[in-house]
Amino acid sequence: MKISPWWYFAMISMSGVFSVTFSVIFAYVADITQAHERSTAYGWVSATFAASLVSSPAIGALLSASYGDSLVVLVATVVALLDICFILLAVPESLPEKMRPLSWGAQISWRQADPFASLKKVGKDSTVLLICITVFLSYLPEAGQYSSFFLYLRQIIGFGSIKITAFIAMVGILSIVAQTVFLTILMRSLGNKNTVLLGLGFQMLQLAWYGFGSQPWMMWAAGTVAAMSSITFPAVSALVSRNAESDQQGVAQGIITGIRGLCNGLGPALYGFIFYVFHVELTELEPELNSNNAALQGAVIPGPPFLFGACIVLMSFLVALFIPEYSKGSGIQKQSSSISGSLTNNAPERGSGEDIEPLLQDSSIWELSSFEEPGNRCTEL
Repeated sequence: MKISPWWYFAMISMSGVFSVTFSVIFAYVADITQAHERSTAYGWVSATFAASLVSSPAIGALLSASYGDSLVVLVATVVALLDICFILLAVPESLPEKMRPLSWGAQISWRQADPFASLKKVGKDSTVLLICITVFLSYLPEAGQYSSFFLYLRQIIGFGSIKITAFIAMVGILSIVAQTVFLTILMRSLGNKNTVLLGLGFQMLQLAWYGFGSQPWMMWAAGTVAAMSSITFPAVSALVSRNAESDQQGVAQGIITGIRGLCNGLGPALYGFIFYVFHVELTELEPELNSNNAALQGAVIPGPPFLFGACIVLMSFLVALFIPEYSKGSGIQKQSSSISGSLTNNAPERGSGEDIEPLLQDSSIWELSSFEEPGNRCTEL
């Protein structure tokens, strides 16, 4: 921004082109974990992101106040380069050799690079389509909230810089607890789909609270609910991973990340338009209330965009009700059917007199059949 706003626009555009970090990380996690462990692993990944969200503003503000903004940008660039070096030197390849394509290292065709190929897959699979609609309707108000919420706290509620920093720290720490502790408990007790529904319920509640709330204590209370709503994205990612083939994890997570990227562009525009319609000016950085914004504190709905966002999340909740826990073509079921099919083709006939070891050692069906077969033989004799 110091050189030219166009340089800033160009750099943001380039970062958007390469904003596939989360989809690649979640695909990597899916490769190295079992299906029942992925929700917990996704929660830890999201929690570390929340930890960086808590620590980085404080570190950046300290460096900026002491040495200027240029050092902040330099430190961020160095950290990113160190991250790349760590990945190249310390992180192993997650995909097994037998699952890697035969043309490993070959050139990528235009058909493989088609950006609309994933959209075609969305329309063909009803489960993926429902998940994508759920993600779009839930993240659209969330993206708009991120872009305007802290200015809203300054202008409408009257928060200062110290209170906003404390608010970010509180929500970030509670989000870490929610995604590492409560997410695991909820996934084991409620299941994947119900955890997504619960997260959407928390999101509706916090948006409605921000929409109707006009006192500072309401913002703090709604912040705790917002922290609990952070379980939605790792739960959705685990649900996507369960319904995707083992070699299509990156594509599946990339679709979700692409939808979130689309919402990052549409959400702020939507919230800005609603603020404009209701004559809410969020332009000043200092917490000084003008006549229009001061009148909004006594209004019935001080934050109309947040209430509108709660209605959008309600539609997302209704769509999520129709998502199956496991789709008919899920990767787990296909893997089980392929294993059973290979065992059926390679298994000897019962007349050969050889014992067949069951695939599930603790299965009650196999135990029942083992008890019934001698009785049948005695009857035949």
